Amino acid sequence: MISKSPQATPDIDEDLLMRLADLYSSDDWFSARLSEAVQTERMVDDAGAETAPAGAAGVMPTPPDRISAVAHMAASLMRSDGGPEVAVIEASGWDTHANQGGAKGALAQRLAALDKALRTLAEELGVLWPQTAVLVVTEFGRTAAVNGTRGTDHGTGGCAFLVGGAVRGGRVIADWPGLSRGALLDNRDLKPTLDLRSVFKGVLDEHLHVDANTLAKRVFPDSSGARPLQGLVRA
Repeated sequence: MISKSPQATPDIDEDLLMRLADLYSSDDWFSARLSEAVQTERMVDDAGAETAPAGAAGVMPTPPDRISAVAHMAASLMRSDGGPEVAVIEASGWDTHANQGGAKGALAQRLAALDKALRTLAEELGVLWPQTAVLVVTEFGRTAAVNGTRGTDHGTGGCAFLVGGAVRGGRVIADWPGLSRGALLDNRDLKPTLDLRSVFKGVLDEHLHVDANTLAKRVFPDSSGARPLQGLVRA
């Protein structure tokens, strides 16, 4: 597994890398980790060179474009020889507690950026897209009604999106509880009806062929009650 998190730290020169390689030469584990880190950094540099527009050296993308730039980089890494088969992209800035907006506003801008990033990922993966499943999830739901500052606070229920060429799409899988006050959880939240771990398990089972025992005990410990959702990925 390799990882990369963009950060504003000084570049490491070749002399330091050589000294580290010499220092770690007698330790197989540290030597291998250093080699992997250098390889990953080079792949990221190559991807970044493809992503950055002319004349933009050293300029951070504007927030709406940042997630697309990261999606471009992830696709480049996954296309490269020896690149990862699984990538995780984090997109922050979804805490719209005030002035959330409707068709226009902070939330609409974030959703548009997400849409653009998914489109970028599909285009850049190219021939790999038919074999790809992308799970879009959030760590929290939203309240069913706006609060006093015209936003939505942390709620319980929410939605997840599963897209990609490997996905059996075109469906909404839900036991819709409704938005009447009696149907809400604690009179404020959308009531959850499906454990998100069931969706993850379904994708890991059908797409990456992770066995049920590993899913229940190692990936999601103590989750035997969350059965894998079947039929999400094309056979």
